[in-house]
Amino acid sequence: MTERQSRKYRFLLIPAFRLPADSRFASTRNGMPKEQRLMNFGAISHLLDDVEWDLHEGALATYGDWAVENREEFCLAAAARLPIVREACESGKYNALVLLGGGEPGYMESREIARKFGIPVTSCASSQMHVACMLGNRFSVIDVAESHNMYYADLVVRNRFEDRCASIRNLNYPHPRPSAPEKSTLHAEKMQALRGEPSPVVERAVNEAVAAIEEDGAEVITFGCSGIFWLQPFVEKRLKELGWEVPVLEGYSCAISLAKLFVDLGVDASGLTFPSDRPGKWRRKKLV
Repeated sequence: MTERQSRKYRFLLIPAFRLPADSRFASTRNGMPKEQRLMNFGAISHLLDDVEWDLHEGALATYGDWAVENREEFCLAAAARLPIVREACESGKYNALVLLGGGEPGYMESREIARKFGIPVTSCASSQMHVACMLGNRFSVIDVAESHNMYYADLVVRNRFEDRCASIRNLNYPHPRPSAPEKSTLHAEKMQALRGEPSPVVERAVNEAVAAIEEDGAEVITFGCSGIFWLQPFVEKRLKELGWEVPVLEGYSCAISLAKLFVDLGVDASGLTFPSDRPGKWRRKKLV
């Protein structure tokens, strides 16, 4: 048995997409060490201390050289990610897969593939929603743009949390694209916040989180797009200073933690939810 195989947790982290190195709309981290390529590594590194982990570079975006944001782009990103999932399962190297990216493209299909290998798959949106509903009655989502909001609303319904989602709150910080090429200020404001300087996006996120609590009835705060997961500690700190005792979650830590839980329990997705091609037992009737 190799040292890798002796580790309890052997995870592959798979980004939602990879932009070309010469992207006009976003800087890339292609070719960097995995610790530099994984967003917000410093905030989640403690969760990976006991994990033998690899970070896939992600499938090259087929729709263009900008970040995914709408339903068409998420569909194309999902299709491109599935061969990576199958290859990872067939390799025998991993006992769980973690799908990165707030919109979790290809999540359900990846679970169908991986179940045949007995490998659990987790992702950011689903993990946040499930954890949030163990911590409070209703959660709200802080998100980046109108189109992404509506795609994320589909995820809420697909994960059957319509009655538990209090609201999706829009910061209106969309990713740049050919039809709207103005440069996003999210990265610059992240750097400002990390330096301890005022950041407008932090202020807007705090304001929306407070509104979600006071106006929408949220008891837990989550984030939509992974591009704003870095806001978690800032929003959490400010809410505490304001007197709100509210959990604030982000997707990477929830997805990694649930992957560990599934490995610890020795379980993966149900064969009734994701049937094999010719299951030994089948049901005459399904209730939805």
